[in-house]
Amino acid sequence: MSRKTTSLGVVLIAMLMASSASAPGQEMTPGASVDSLLEYAKAHNPEYAAMRLEADAAGQRVTPAGALPDPKFRAELRDITKSGEQNPTLSPSRVGSTRYLLMQDVPWFGKRDLKREIATLEAEGAKGRTMGTWAELSARIKSTFAQLYYVHRNERLTREILDLMARLEQVAQVRYAGGLAAQQDVIRAQVEQTNLKNELVALENERHQLQARMNALLARPAGSPLAESARLRALPAPGKLDFAALEDRVRARNPQLFAEEARIKAAEKSRDLAYKNRFPDFTVGVSPIQYGNSVKEWELMVELNLPLQQSSRRSQEQESETMLAAAQARKEAAANQVFADLAEHLSGLDAARRTEALTTTSLLPQAELTFQAALAGYETGQVDFATMLDAQRQIRQARQSQIKAKAEAQIRLAEIERLLGEDL
Repeated sequence: MSRKTTSLGVVLIAMLMASSASAPGQEMTPGASVDSLLEYAKAHNPEYAAMRLEADAAGQRVTPAGALPDPKFRAELRDITKSGEQNPTLSPSRVGSTRYLLMQDVPWFGKRDLKREIATLEAEGAKGRTMGTWAELSARIKSTFAQLYYVHRNERLTREILDLMARLEQVAQVRYAGGLAAQQDVIRAQVEQTNLKNELVALENERHQLQARMNALLARPAGSPLAESARLRALPAPGKLDFAALEDRVRARNPQLFAEEARIKAAEKSRDLAYKNRFPDFTVGVSPIQYGNSVKEWELMVELNLPLQQSSRRSQEQESETMLAAAQARKEAAANQVFADLAEHLSGLDAARRTEALTTTSLLPQAELTFQAALAGYETGQVDFATMLDAQRQIRQARQSQIKAKAEAQIRLAEIERLLGEDL
C-alpha cells in the first residue's frame, strides 16, 4: 500500500469516525440538555400549571367538607295589627310579639369526619393526577430530546459522508483521467452525493417537526430556536434496572396507581357515609320571644329528618358498593398495564444497550477495516468502485445503528421513569 493511499485512508476514516460532541449551547436557549428543558417546562407548561392549580383547589375543599353548615336565623312578626287595634306595622316593639329563631343543622355523629376524609383523599388523588401529568410531560420531553439528538447526529454524519463522497469523486476523476478507472465510477460518486443531499432534506424536515413538537411541550412558539442536543443522560447501572427491584418502587410511586389507590380509599369512605345516612340528621335551635321592648319567653327546638325512604337509601348504598368495586377493578387493570409496560421497556433498554456495545466494539472496527482495505484496493486497481461504496455504506450504517441505539435507550429510560414517577 502506498503512503498516499494510507494517508487518504486515514483522513477518510477519521472523517467517518469523527466525534459527535458538539459545542455547548447558549445558556439562554433551552435544548442543550434534558435538565434545561424540564426546568423550562415545569415553569411554563400550562397543562401542568392547570393540574397544580386544580390540586390546590381540591386541597381547599377539605376544611369546608368537614365544617358545620352555616346557622340559620328567622324572625317572625306575630299579630302585626294587634287584633285589629292598629294599622299593620313592621316594628317589633309594636306588634303582638316577635319570635326570633336561631337554628343550626348538625349531621349524625361521624358524618363530618367521613366527608373530611373523602375530601382529603380526593385531594390526594388530584395530587396523583398532577404527578402523572408531570411524569407524562417529562417523558415526552425526554423522548423528543432523544429523537432530536438522533436527527442532529444523523445530519452531521450524513454531511461527513457527503464530504467523503466528494473526496472519493475526486479520486475517481483522477483515476479516470489517468485511464485507470471508468467514467461510471465518477457518475456513481455523484449519484451517491445526490442521494445524500435528499436524505439531508428529509432529516432537516424531521428536525423542524421535532423542534415544533418540543416547543409545544415547552409552551413556546413553534419556530422558537432550540439549542442543539449536546449530550445524552448517562444510563443507570444494569443493577438498578432489575424488574423485581423496580416493581416495588413502581407500586409505591407510580402516579396512576397512587391516584387509583386514593380513589379506592375515597370510595370506601363514601360507602361508609352512605351507610351512615341510615341515621337522622338534626337541627337544633333557640328562640327568644319579644313582647313590646323586652324578651319575656325562651324556646328551644330540635328537628330531625326521618330516614323512611328505605328503597332510595338501599340504592345509594348499593351504588357506593359498586363504585368501590369499580375503583378496585380499575386499579388492578392499571397495575397490570403498568407492570407489562415496565417489563417491555426494561427489555427494550437492555436490547438497545447491547446493540450499542456490539456496534461500538465489533461492527464499527470491522467496517473500518473493510473500508480501509477497499480503499487501498481501489487505489491499486484490485477493487472496483462499487465495492468501495459498499464498504463506506457499512461504516455509515454501523454509525447510524450506534446513534439509534443510544437514542432508543434514552426513550426506553424515559418511559421507565414515567412509570416510576421519578428519575432513576
